[in-house]
Amino acid sequence: MALTLACFLALLSIASLFVGVIDLSWSTLWTDPEALELIAVSRGPRTIAVVISGGALAVSGAIMQMLVRNRFVEPITAGTGQGAALGILIATLFAPTASVFVKMILASLTALAAGAGFLAIVHRLPPTQPLLVALVGLIYGGILGAAVIFVAYQADLLQYVEVWMNGEFSGVLQGRYELLWLVAFVAALAYLAADQFTIIGMGRTASVNLGLNYAQTMVLGLLAISIVTALTVVTVGLIPFVGLVVPNITARLAGDNLRRSLPLTAMTGAALVLLCDILGRVIRYPYEIPVGTVFGVVGAVLFLWLLNGSNRHVS
Repeated sequence: MALTLACFLALLSIASLFVGVIDLSWSTLWTDPEALELIAVSRGPRTIAVVISGGALAVSGAIMQMLVRNRFVEPITAGTGQGAALGILIATLFAPTASVFVKMILASLTALAAGAGFLAIVHRLPPTQPLLVALVGLIYGGILGAAVIFVAYQADLLQYVEVWMNGEFSGVLQGRYELLWLVAFVAALAYLAADQFTIIGMGRTASVNLGLNYAQTMVLGLLAISIVTALTVVTVGLIPFVGLVVPNITARLAGDNLRRSLPLTAMTGAALVLLCDILGRVIRYPYEIPVGTVFGVVGAVLFLWLLNGSNRHVS
């Protein structure tokens, strides 16, 4: 399974290098210096950015689902992504000349606060109604998103905010995506705590009885989710449904042990986002459809399929 996914991801990565407005082929790649420059400056960074973003968002979604013990939530639609966008908006309003690093810090803090708020709400909900958690997450994220849009409208920054609210990779170039390497690093560090996140998915009582530091693991998971979400939003914008549908698909194939399933989750997320990015480039060629829009449609269909499959399983 892992080898098949790795091969599929490699093929998509190669295809991504040759899909775009400027024609590029294997023959010109070895004879035209401008072709190599195109890959080094644009196509290569874009492909790397898509792979890192898709894989890290899927991993953060799997971690959040363990923290809240619910398979129908993800950071982007449950307030964390909107919290990151709020941090970027605050930085733009009060420190318009701030560096990307400052925006990253502020977006991470607001994303952390939004994620903590969602967890505080979820822990008060009845555990016998899992779909209620998803509904509350959508409402919570919608309220935060509406607040961001309202403030942006009042400050005449609505078009600016729309860039962050719909993820796309057309603006990714060499020198404008390197923050995503930190995203990959955080996702890799989260894998080191995969066993702890798996245990925390069993609930507070079981986790404490097994000797796990419940509060510390919750904070660690929230930090990983917030940093991944914030840096992704700062760099490419919001990409919905990645952290929702991908962990559910891999959980059906590899189970709930994150030590075993997280690599599959990362590769599946990267492959799906990369596939949607390629589709966005060819559906209305030579124009592009943002990957957030394409994956929004694909993710909604997959989410409905997951809900239908869950209902059949329960009955």
